[in-house]
Amino acid sequence: MQEANYSFGMIGLGTMGRSLLLNMADHDFRVTGYDKDMEKTALLEKEGAGKPVKAFGALPEFIESLQKPRSVMMLVPAGKIVDSVIEDLIPLLEKGDIIIDGGNSHFTDTNRRVAYLDTKGLNFFGMGVSGGEEGARKGPSMMPGGNKEAYQHVKYIFEAIAAKVNGEPCVTYIGPGAAGHFVKMVHNGIEYGLMQLISETYELLKKGLKLDNPAIQKVFAEWNEGRLQSFLIEITKDIFAFKKPGEDHLLLDDIKDEARAKGTGKWTSQVAMDLELPATVIDTAVSMRDLSKYKPLRMQVSASFGNDQVDLAEAGTEQYLARLEQAFYFAMIISYAQGMHLLSKASAEYKYDLKLAEIAKIWRGGCIIRSTFLEQIFKAFSKDHTLAHLLLDGEVQSLINETLPGIRSVVAGAITAGLAIPAYTAAISYFDTIRSGNMPSNLVQAQRDYFGAHTYELRGQEGFFHTEWNPGAEA
Repeated sequence: MQEANYSFGMIGLGTMGRSLLLNMADHDFRVTGYDKDMEKTALLEKEGAGKPVKAFGALPEFIESLQKPRSVMMLVPAGKIVDSVIEDLIPLLEKGDIIIDGGNSHFTDTNRRVAYLDTKGLNFFGMGVSGGEEGARKGPSMMPGGNKEAYQHVKYIFEAIAAKVNGEPCVTYIGPGAAGHFVKMVHNGIEYGLMQLISETYELLKKGLKLDNPAIQKVFAEWNEGRLQSFLIEITKDIFAFKKPGEDHLLLDDIKDEARAKGTGKWTSQVAMDLELPATVIDTAVSMRDLSKYKPLRMQVSASFGNDQVDLAEAGTEQYLARLEQAFYFAMIISYAQGMHLLSKASAEYKYDLKLAEIAKIWRGGCIIRSTFLEQIFKAFSKDHTLAHLLLDGEVQSLINETLPGIRSVVAGAITAGLAIPAYTAAISYFDTIRSGNMPSNLVQAQRDYFGAHTYELRGQEGFFHTEWNPGAEA
């Protein structure tokens, strides 16, 4: 029998799983990993030399090496593989043991697995992990949900390895069931929106201002020193400085303009639509990734219509850049606001009891969407836990009013110039709609009733009504 010496186990020793284990070992936790791929187990042993970490190539020995109640985390591809690993684990585990899914599983799958494993006497929870390889190794942001008592058994490990902001760990218990995976999904949706906004900014700088790569790099570098400081802006300025050894041009210029996706942004849009809550910046970002894949079609349409742009710098490059900084800040606020609004709606719908201030707090460090602005979100929801929408916070309203001229100017100029900035456009259109006390939706209701007798409601009256809009028309 293998002696039970280890406090935590990891199944899946790819980059993320291995990095998290080594992070734990750095904090003096005795940890172990399992993978069918012997090269990955060998790599963990090599990189973990001198640390309290061990790798196994046999699942029973791996399980026997863990102290009870056993804590086993999976970092394997979402979908059927997760279910397969769970089935392999069930005969080897005992009542009260804990299984953690650290991958990007769909929250509905997590709900199903929680219920299923409860019948087996096993604790299961999904945990979103953000930060990529560097975050996993040096300190990620983590979003665990599920059985709260089970989380207490591993809380001390996750708090030790998490990123720290002002000495506070970027991990907190999110809520019951699939709450952890749901919050990570929305995190990824916000990430989609921010990445699309940055790529559209690149479009404006390159095609609109005709800036070369060093000048574009300078813009992002300067933005990262100010209120737009964030992980995504930081890596963007690095991308605009990276050349392969021996090359005289940016690697970026060799990369195809066809974006891939793993589905989490799409899931966010789908859930938002199911909950009847608009997340227009995220929706647009998902659509633009899809459209990017139609390269041959785009080339055909471009050949038919041309793609001429007007120079946006007629009023002066510095003045335009100042307006663009405002525009990005405005659109960034809207992207975060839509994500937080979705979390609020889902919390009520799925009974997650999400603490939005705590979520913003753990996103401030370690994760892909970390930014200076998250401190503002944290403050807003800390002041008012019942805040219905980020745009109702007084300080955020001041920021919106300050940056509103920039977004209007940039969007109007880009449309006139023939430059595509759909996420920027979605942000300002969302704002102008949500601040509208009277939308034109009454006409939509009249149309629905006209052609389908779907009824409508009247102002100041209770009930539903139907009208024969064209009684003289032939049937």
